[in-house]
Amino acid sequence: MTDRSLDTVQQLLAAGRVHQAVQLLTHHVAAGDAAAQYQMALWHLIGSPLPRDLPKARALLARAREARHGDAAMFEIALTANGSGGTPDWRAAQALLERAAGWLPEASAHRALLAAMAIGPDGMPTTTPVGEPFHQGADVHYFANFVTEQECAHIATGVTDILRPAPVVDPATGRAVLNPVRTSDAAVVGPTREDLVVRAINLRIAAASATDAAQGEALTVLRYAPGQEFRLHSDAIAGARNQRIATMLLYLNDDFVGGETVFPDLGLTIRPKRCDALLFGNVDADGRVDQRMRHAGTPVRSGMKWLATRWIRARRFSPWYGPDQPI
Repeated sequence: MTDRSLDTVQQLLAAGRVHQAVQLLTHHVAAGDAAAQYQMALWHLIGSPLPRDLPKARALLARAREARHGDAAMFEIALTANGSGGTPDWRAAQALLERAAGWLPEASAHRALLAAMAIGPDGMPTTTPVGEPFHQGADVHYFANFVTEQECAHIATGVTDILRPAPVVDPATGRAVLNPVRTSDAAVVGPTREDLVVRAINLRIAAASATDAAQGEALTVLRYAPGQEFRLHSDAIAGARNQRIATMLLYLNDDFVGGETVFPDLGLTIRPKRCDALLFGNVDADGRVDQRMRHAGTPVRSGMKWLATRWIRARRFSPWYGPDQPI
């Protein structure tokens, strides 16, 4: 499919001529065009202009991957591992990665990173990470060297194209909105971008927190420039039916000044150290919001701070339909 043909499809959509756009793309899909197959897969993943259909999207990505469409291959690997449109299957995803590594440099690089990880045949860590209790009487644990420098670099560099001003959750509506309480840039590593390296790290977080990986929201990468901060807040969401019970912070670098993680009600100040992680609970033993766990990311004074966050919910949920929709 030529760029011109794809432009025509987009122009038809912009003009509201959805039926004609779908017809034109369907024609190219039937002709075996990998770019068209990939584009239609995106439509089924997004849910517009065609209904969301994850199995159909997976099938289209597979056809495009067979024609050596690189983005389709990487998306198929991610969705196979995390179970979007099927059952999570690490072995099948790793087999796809192995085949793609023969012709796709990105896949080859991911294979090398995975080879350095201590993981089992299901992608889970071979040993469960154990954190050091960091406060007597509060659920706060510190993990030294939770990730490697190479993994930190992979997480940070993999999202530079999707960094945007970071939103917060509006407790009244549940929607993500911009608010001066949080002034960083953020990138959400959603299901299609959860490559096997990120998936393995998410499985490591699940093991460390004694939770199921399907309870975790998408890993969110935050970048703080000088002057940017995240003011005092709670990660728990008032009135949430599937509450954020815990948070894991991954410190991706430490070559900056400022940017400490502060828990004023606990008297804790954590100076970020590259490759370390912090796990803390957001609710008490009865599942109520624990106000003691309010925390802040202090303003960065110089340099650039990189952080990854994974919020963990009380129950498993679908990343495609939201935390209130169980798997």
